[in-house]
Amino acid sequence: MTDTEVRTVTVEREIPHSAQKIWRALTTQHLIEEWLMKNDFGLDLGHRFQLSGDWGHVDCEILDVDPGRSLSYTWNHAHDDPAYRLQSTVTFTLEPKLAGTLLRMEQTGFRPDQKQAFGGAKGGWKIHLENLEKVVATLG
Repeated sequence: MTDTEVRTVTVEREIPHSAQKIWRALTTQHLIEEWLMKNDFGLDLGHRFQLSGDWGHVDCEILDVDPGRSLSYTWNHAHDDPAYRLQSTVTFTLEPKLAGTLLRMEQTGFRPDQKQAFGGAKGGWKIHLENLEKVVATLG
């Protein structure tokens, strides 16, 4: 790995629900808050929003929307320590399967010196997607 090479966290989860229900949970403010963070999300291309937690916030901007199939936005975290300063992109893709939907999340943009942030994202996204599945299970 070179000093300029970026790393990507990829988490896949097969969810026994329709892509339509998962899309709702990925794109509805109050549902995003249930599985991820407080937010002022909007689905329009170029919409800027924040995801906020007790530790601070990330600045985001919608980059690409293919309704029911994929969603991509920036995930930028300002920090004094370069090891935690992150400029990345998160992409969700939904692929219908016989027993539900394959959800794939990719977060790309981790520099080699961001080992702790990279590790935190790997573990964090697994938990977030477990929570997403629980939220989807409650949708009618």
